[in-house]
Amino acid sequence: MGVEVGAQAARARALAVLRVRSRALAVALLPAAAAVILGAGGATGHLTGPGWDDARVVVYTVAAVVLLAAAVIALVIARARPAVSPTVAVAEGAAPDLYRLVRDLADRLDVPAPSSIALTPDCDSWLEDRTHPAHGSPPPRDGDEIAGPGGAHGPLHRRTAAAPVLVIGSPFLWWMRVGELRAVLAPVVAGTGPSAHPDIAAARRFVRGLDAAVAVCVQQGGRHPVLRPVCSGIGWVARLMLRGCQLHAGEMERGVAAAAAERAQAVDYGLRIVAQEQVGLAYAGWDRLLTRVALPAWRMGRWPSRLDAGVVAALTELSRRDRLAEGFASRLGERPACDLLEEPGTVDEAASLLAARLFHGGPPEPGPEWSPVAWEDYPDEVVDRKWRTDAARLHRVLDALGVRRAPDPTTVRHPGGPTLARVLDHLTDGLPPAPAVTYGPSDPGRRPTEQPATGTGPLPGTASAADKPRPTNPSQNPGASPSHHPNPNPSQNPSQNPGPGQALGPGSAPSADSSLSSAAQGEPVVPLEAGPGPAPAAAPVDHPETPDLAHLVSAFVPDGDDDPPPANPRSAALAARLGAEVGREEAAVVPTDGPGPLAAGQGPDSALWDDAAFPLFPLQPPRTDRELLADHVTAMVCCAAMDTVGATPGLDWLDGPTLLVDGERVPDLTPRVLSLVEDGDAGPLRTWLVELGIRPEKPVRLG
Repeated sequence: MGVEVGAQAARARALAVLRVRSRALAVALLPAAAAVILGAGGATGHLTGPGWDDARVVVYTVAAVVLLAAAVIALVIARARPAVSPTVAVAEGAAPDLYRLVRDLADRLDVPAPSSIALTPDCDSWLEDRTHPAHGSPPPRDGDEIAGPGGAHGPLHRRTAAAPVLVIGSPFLWWMRVGELRAVLAPVVAGTGPSAHPDIAAARRFVRGLDAAVAVCVQQGGRHPVLRPVCSGIGWVARLMLRGCQLHAGEMERGVAAAAAERAQAVDYGLRIVAQEQVGLAYAGWDRLLTRVALPAWRMGRWPSRLDAGVVAALTELSRRDRLAEGFASRLGERPACDLLEEPGTVDEAASLLAARLFHGGPPEPGPEWSPVAWEDYPDEVVDRKWRTDAARLHRVLDALGVRRAPDPTTVRHPGGPTLARVLDHLTDGLPPAPAVTYGPSDPGRRPTEQPATGTGPLPGTASAADKPRPTNPSQNPGASPSHHPNPNPSQNPSQNPGPGQALGPGSAPSADSSLSSAAQGEPVVPLEAGPGPAPAAAPVDHPETPDLAHLVSAFVPDGDDDPPPANPRSAALAARLGAEVGREEAAVVPTDGPGPLAAGQGPDSALWDDAAFPLFPLQPPRTDRELLADHVTAMVCCAAMDTVGATPGLDWLDGPTLLVDGERVPDLTPRVLSLVEDGDAGPLRTWLVELGIRPEKPVRLG
């Protein structure tokens, strides 16, 4: 294992982990040892009498029960299948140069070579032990594994078949050069040396077995209520041993990493510093590509088939825009690491399909509703279709709310067609006076199932609807930033204007005398359950049963949300209804059969490949209703631009779908749409439409 200090510390910690196993075995054998002593004493005539006979019966019974329970627990721990990361297996016949590079690297480091190589659609690399008998050599999966003459898991050397599998991030192969990839993989491959030590390998198997046993007990106990008491007992024992060796196992892994890093210092040390910069850059480009470019396509039922090639395009575009990244583009003249593969396109397609499965939960195989899309077809097949589909959904919701098609049928050529003017007029006309409207603390723009947004933000220089601070009352100074602390006096009159540092508390209720009824605004109110169709007749203003707009909005919001209320009540009601419509459409495509999803790494490998377990790593939390409304209004504006001034959909490698007017990207649309959605101010957007010659009163073609 070498003389590295980290290796010695890792071995010491491994022995501490194994001592936990030995103590557990000793506890299980203790009643049996007592039974042997009592039996020997009775056989020799030393421990005789009624009391000793009764003690022997009790101890024999306890020993038998404990031994049986220990045997069952040991069997579950030994047979539980540890979790395996979903990867794209690459056989030696599909990448002989890559295998040769790893083999030479292992020889320079004087460590065993990995048993095989696999790719993961993420910016990371690691060693994964797949020596458990349950893993075996599974048959290759069509579309997500590259099999060759050596099989899906062909070893580098037959004598090192028990070595761990080297998992490489697929973006590294496309963005890094061959020398940079070798420098990045050096400390990873060096980890096979400590992994081959018997004590460390045994400690790792024991910890993985305990973790898998806990997952199996949780899974089987949930599926079979009869086995729940037994599974609970086995799981309790496994968790007890896990807690006992948790600290030692963590320190063992740190020692292994330290030993690997120390050994890898002799290999391309100077190049490793440069390569680490490329790791961070590749991660930023990969995250941007997934959240801005791939995610809209996945939501449309299409998956980009060349994600790794898209990373190169995105980072090249970044180097063109950012002067700090100018030096990175000069590397493109060197040999890329993807040349080490025999068929890079096939591997990229398999990794792209696996990425869609992991991060979005798409089907495991392509089909009519889940087909690949090339980058050159992305604007027409994804962007254009997305915008027109969103615009059609927006008008369906407006129809369900009873919004009239055209404000003045005599001023438009097609009064019954879907127009942008209909959206603008609905969000701006007839807004109530600001001081007359009060809201509860719940934000009507937030869907009940969503969590705080943590994904990539909007375009540079803009603020999203959820992040832009809003005053707690329309009569406040717009520049005041409201606090998110609840009101300490919920019984206070909510119609009073709170101070700049106050917000309405969770217990506040909208004032009945200060709430405007939606019928007074000239709009009928339709319940959430009502589907698209003809608008019902408007209710009389003085009807006692007519719900006001504040009550309608609060029906879509969970209690306890302390975000500031929007300034535009019509936008809030439309966003809530639009969020419900999108939620119903998303729920309609979710499979209803199969077991429930398991957390990543908390179940056997079969559970990781279960259809119900995906997506394992969702990219973003559900979008808020205000974000959905802003996206739909933006889509409607883009459709109007395409149908009136000949604008075209485009693809920006860093920002995703974009609108092109005269071949130039439109960068200033987002803040104008947010001004309309949040404040009901259509002035900036109308000015922009006039400047580009876009006619909002002209009907557009919907998807």
